[in-house]
Amino acid sequence: MPRPPITPQDERDREAVIRVQDLVVGFGERLIMKKLNLDVYRGEILGFVGPSGQGKSVLTRAILGLVPKREGTIEVFGENLDEISPQSRQEIERRWGVLFQQGALFSALTVRQNVQVPMREYLNLSERLLDELAMLKIEMVGLKPDAADKLPSELSGGMIKRAALARALSLDPEILFLDEPTSGLDPIGAGEFDDLIATLQRTLGLTVFMVTHDLDSLYTVCDRIAALGDGRIIAQGPIEAMLASDDPWVRSYFHGKRARAAMAGAA
Repeated sequence: MPRPPITPQDERDREAVIRVQDLVVGFGERLIMKKLNLDVYRGEILGFVGPSGQGKSVLTRAILGLVPKREGTIEVFGENLDEISPQSRQEIERRWGVLFQQGALFSALTVRQNVQVPMREYLNLSERLLDELAMLKIEMVGLKPDAADKLPSELSGGMIKRAALARALSLDPEILFLDEPTSGLDPIGAGEFDDLIATLQRTLGLTVFMVTHDLDSLYTVCDRIAALGDGRIIAQGPIEAMLASDDPWVRSYFHGKRARAAMAGAA
């Protein structure tokens, strides 16, 4: 079932835990983000969409500090990331988790060891407690206990996604970044992963920033959607706003044959 729409009053009352203002990011002479502005509100699932090759994942990487920006400001939890100390930056990084598109698991580590990597970096815990916490996260994402001692090469695509999600949740983050979380999954697996994200968001009170091209995800789990075009946000709001947009790309994307099938499935 689709999530209930957010009203304009809801948006006015909500706290922006991520605020991107006038962001410029480029590679060589090519500009990817051109004065981009976007707020992400606490407790929402925001879907971020755009044409292929236009840099949807670049925004996530810019927020994380993996891609340098040329201009603009990025605030997380009200803190300008350019103006805080390295220690304050580290404290903020402990409050977010990231699921990269291909999982980015360490191939030589088991699932349990992968989940423990952030814990070992930020926490001072006994081996017993590390094992208990890792198993808790592994079970939380729907993996069977015997997956804990498997290497990534022994996992299916869906299991890799879940293992990477368990690692993203290892420090109990407030913000979860998801980069194409359902790519490569069959329709059943993608639907189950969407359900998992929605359940975790509700039970853990997460704010989710989801880069995706999956129309089913946009219709069923996202509270709001922001569309990227020519380096800027060309439309944003709940699914109803996307359907009403007069932008040519947005109309084509949300009124095409696949979009109609996704709408029928969400109804």
